[in-house]
Amino acid sequence: MKWNEELDAQTDHPFVPGVIVALDLDRFEEFVRERGLDPYKPNIVTGELTEAVEELARRYRGVVVYGLSRERGTEEAIIEIPYLEDVSSLVKYLEEVSERIKSYGASISIVVLRDFVTGKPARDRREAYYATPARRRAIKLLKEIKRKGGGRILVLT
Repeated sequence: MKWNEELDAQTDHPFVPGVIVALDLDRFEEFVRERGLDPYKPNIVTGELTEAVEELARRYRGVVVYGLSRERGTEEAIIEIPYLEDVSSLVKYLEEVSERIKSYGASISIVVLRDFVTGKPARDRREAYYATPARRRAIKLLKEIKRKGGGRILVLT
């Protein structure tokens, strides 16, 4: 039995080939403090990221697994896109999002990983980050990027 068949047997959600996008604003707490922004309300950066994540999910028929927040603004998110074959337009869109975020003086780290996805929203942060091997891998790669200074897009297909 292959590893994904084993996981399918342990879960209600079948795994399908797809792409995971994990993104997080870099050193955002510092950014908010420096500019005197309210961390509990949407600001120009988190509002922009909220719109970008919603557009990404619509455009590529993806599922926001975790992180989308219209009430507070989006600082981090995980999106799964089942059955996406060509990631070139997705990467181009993410580069545009990164440039828009940079235009406000902030930076963002993004991981695009081809793997098996469930396409189901998570109930909480722990499930979003650690429920599948692919999510764990994407989050681990995202943390590595951020530890090295952030502001990058890592694509593993």
